[in-house]
Amino acid sequence: MHTDEFLIEKTKRLFEANTGWGNSDEWTNQDFVVLSDKIQERTGVALSHVTLKRVWGKVKYESLPNTHTLDTLVQFLGYENWREFKSQNGNGHSSAKTVEQIIQNGGYNNIKPAPKKRRGLIKSIVFIVVPVALAVLIWYINRVTPAIKDSDYTFSSKKVVTQGLPNSVIFSYDATKAPTDSVIIQQSWDKNLQVKVSKFEHQHTSIYYYPDYFKAKLIVAGKVVSMHRLLITTDGWLPIVTQSPVPVYFGKDDIMGSGKMSLPIEKIQSRNIKLQPTTPHVVYTNVRNFGEIYSDDFVFETSLKNDYREGAAICQQTTVYLLCEGTAIAIPLCVKGCISNIDLLFTNFSISGKQADLSSFGVDFNSFVKVRVESKNRKANIFINDKLVYTVKKDVIKAKIIGMYLSFQGTGSVDYVKLTNGKVNYEDDF
Repeated sequence: MHTDEFLIEKTKRLFEANTGWGNSDEWTNQDFVVLSDKIQERTGVALSHVTLKRVWGKVKYESLPNTHTLDTLVQFLGYENWREFKSQNGNGHSSAKTVEQIIQNGGYNNIKPAPKKRRGLIKSIVFIVVPVALAVLIWYINRVTPAIKDSDYTFSSKKVVTQGLPNSVIFSYDATKAPTDSVIIQQSWDKNLQVKVSKFEHQHTSIYYYPDYFKAKLIVAGKVVSMHRLLITTDGWLPIVTQSPVPVYFGKDDIMGSGKMSLPIEKIQSRNIKLQPTTPHVVYTNVRNFGEIYSDDFVFETSLKNDYREGAAICQQTTVYLLCEGTAIAIPLCVKGCISNIDLLFTNFSISGKQADLSSFGVDFNSFVKVRVESKNRKANIFINDKLVYTVKKDVIKAKIIGMYLSFQGTGSVDYVKLTNGKVNYEDDF
């Protein structure tokens, strides 16, 4: 019988195959945001990207996922629920062939062990043959596969445009000493962007649709021989309606006016984007080099509200993200009756509304809501409308802040944003 932990690991592998994104150990924060949207599109159930990161072990969490989360994950894979998944993946069931053989032999009680002498002979053969076979295999691999030296390879990239999206990236590489005819360039975990390229060529281009912090890799015969950082930035504030495979972009003129940043429903509908039965998310994002400002020492403040509450968007799910190198901060907001479905993330710390009281993050969006975050000495205080609602006391790591990502179920408005640590001072009141 397989444990739940074993089956959860199998679920992750099935997600890797289903999405075509490759090894999930390398998935970024943005990958989990996109996966959250894909799961909601296919199942009609919302699992936040923070919940997904907990399941995948990206943030510390002691408990196993709850049944609701597991049911939703395997429904994405085509199963009715977690119980069916367990049943069909070898949990407590013998194969039909094995059962039939046992019945034909008169049941379990009539199965006789091999004679002692024969068992001893079998063990002796196994102990001799297996090590010899392994030694021969290792010798053969070492003989036919030359040693791979990182210094034999070069790998670099250049963005076609300095900033803005979508953005193509030109990868330049030299892999002529590879033992195989092709190598892999891994710059994202989308199957269309994780590609095999000829070792005899020297360039390959790919498109990025979302801003984020990436690690581009050159892989030869399963070994990473070169890796470098790649920051895909926006040209100031960029409004996006998230959808797969290509998001819908709007211009700055579509969102700026009357001292607020806002994307009216009418403009969304003018692009033939459906708001029901599955309501998309509108994102205002600004990713850039803000200077030396880090997740363990900063003050952030904004005032915002969700402007849409129809049909599937009744909860008005809204999240304030601060993107960091390799991690993120996510402050959730929603109407008070929906706080069970929210998750709080602060770099390596996370907590779920299903297992903790996050009712203070339930708000009234009939007016603007003020959000303030103060992080100092690896401790963070979160304020809603000038009231301290939560203190993060552990697992706050240091990571460079690279962007803001304000997400609204339906659409929303932002009055202003501020980000500072005394040396870096960024402010925008639109």
